[in-house]
Amino acid sequence: MLTRRTLLTAAAAAPFAPLRVWAANTLSIGDIRIDTLSDGNLMLPGNFLFGDMPQDELKVILGRYGVPADQVTPPCNVTLLRDGTNTVLFDVGAGPDFQASAGKLSEAMEAMDLTPDEVTHVLFTHAHPDHIWGLLDEFDEPVFANAEYMIGEAEFAYWTDPDTVSTIGEARTTFAVGAARRLGAIADSVRLLVDGEEPLSGIAARLTPGHTPGHMAFEIAGQTPVMVLGDCIANHHVAFERPDWLSGSDQDTALAAETRVALLDRLAADGFIISGYHLPGGGIGRAEKTDTGYRFTEEV
Repeated sequence: MLTRRTLLTAAAAAPFAPLRVWAANTLSIGDIRIDTLSDGNLMLPGNFLFGDMPQDELKVILGRYGVPADQVTPPCNVTLLRDGTNTVLFDVGAGPDFQASAGKLSEAMEAMDLTPDEVTHVLFTHAHPDHIWGLLDEFDEPVFANAEYMIGEAEFAYWTDPDTVSTIGEARTTFAVGAARRLGAIADSVRLLVDGEEPLSGIAARLTPGHTPGHMAFEIAGQTPVMVLGDCIANHHVAFERPDWLSGSDQDTALAAETRVALLDRLAADGFIISGYHLPGGGIGRAEKTDTGYRFTEEV
């Protein structure tokens, strides 16, 4: 049975504060329950994503979605899976040191009556700040003290390579420093994954490179399969309508586009439910093929 609902918790910061969506979706498939928890949102200059795209065509697409070209504020959705035995987080959010609008995972977990100690496994899609900087507390100890950590072998190798900080480019230097620090804290115990490996029964790691060198999505088996995307498909507009366009948010822009094209074809053809880190409405929906590309629908 597959169900979906939206959970709202009032923000307590001030009188008349708006309702905040802490847990945007709940998806039940058999014995598995999947929630998406809000880590807040990012604030990014539009040219970071759109700078290399055909600007006239871009404006038409963005206009259809009411998205401004100069600044984007993508949501950050951390996927939580519980099966009665395991409590699994896919990524851990930005923590307090990246952007003030993000790093809200602890508040979302509290609203769900879930403590960090209950988390048994953390699977990282990649090591960008909004996905991994929530790993450590103020004492540089792992927040999820009882969890087993897993990340792609190629991703771990890239971010822990001492040469990365000097070759990644000035705009991403802090990304490299932050990733190396956090992965270094779990280096002695982290499990490294390769393409096709099952980190847990019923969950398969899928190499989806380009956004970062070793980016992984995670396929959750079932009568209706689910794909936890991370950032291999990172928005609900251009990435779906024109997956072949190069985006400045990706480290290897050509490879990332190749990955998007192939992945969207599979997701649409095989009827996957997707859980996207930066997709709207909590990130859960489907990819539907259109005459010219694809579209994201929140209907599951």
